[in-house]
Amino acid sequence: MAEREPTIRSRELGEGIRAVIARAGLTGRDITRCLGWPQGRLSMLLAGKRPARSEDVASILAICGLTKGEERERLLELCEDRRTPGWLQQYGDRLPKQVRTLVRHEDQAASITEFQAIIVPGLLQTESYVRALMAGGANLPPGEIDDRVAARLARQEELFNRPHPPRLTFLIHESVLRLAVGGAQVMSEQLHHLLRMSVRPNISIRVIPAARGAHAGTAGSFNLLEFADLGPLVYLDSETSCLFLEEDREVTAYQRILKALAAISLDEEQSRKLIAALAVALYSSKEEPDDRELPGLAQEQPQPERRQLRRDG
Repeated sequence: MAEREPTIRSRELGEGIRAVIARAGLTGRDITRCLGWPQGRLSMLLAGKRPARSEDVASILAICGLTKGEERERLLELCEDRRTPGWLQQYGDRLPKQVRTLVRHEDQAASITEFQAIIVPGLLQTESYVRALMAGGANLPPGEIDDRVAARLARQEELFNRPHPPRLTFLIHESVLRLAVGGAQVMSEQLHHLLRMSVRPNISIRVIPAARGAHAGTAGSFNLLEFADLGPLVYLDSETSCLFLEEDREVTAYQRILKALAAISLDEEQSRKLIAALAVALYSSKEEPDDRELPGLAQEQPQPERRQLRRDG
């Protein structure tokens, strides 16, 4: 059977089956021997490049001893919908399912590019910032905040400490730096954390100045994940659901947006200078910053009174 381009569902199905086989202490050869399959058939299924019949998946799970439970049902559901590119996932009661899927793909990504228009990217958030952000939300029960904070910090640590971490590029709007999540102390710590992270060799942080006005990313934030052996995909997130896009025309549209945003962004060194300046001007111990001293937004505001004086003179 000819190979097919893997989709999000087929990739997740393959990864899930691979994990079940490993937990059972078996190998791919053990599975193919039991089923009488050629080795290539299982390899293509695990890579998401071969259609998987639900009865085939059920047989593999049975060999591994998985005959009931939520994981079995999840994998069989993925099998039934394996051909659907770009799939919508609903939040779970605890750690959202889409977060688990995103993390799985981040682990395999060669590069990740993220545009954020409102908040600091999740991979760059400090503990205090995460906690303040979640506490300010409307739909997360207070009793779940500690678990979510711990999960996000663990995700950062795991990704950054990999032997070969992905190339990470963050394009953030200046408004992100000015939104005072948690107050001055939290934001001062957060902006200084951005400065520390920005000098890592695999991380690029670039700021889009507010003075640029309308820009290509006004539709909202998103992530672009690129892989060594698979096609790229785009991740969109909202309050109650998320969307993975993988069709060529969809991914190309977001690649054009990133190119346009990069063209108007400050370079890395200029971005560091602006972040440092805002940390001092907005979030130092000074009680009320003077707008005339602020970089970025304030300095770009028109000065009608001064222009009028010059005209009269």
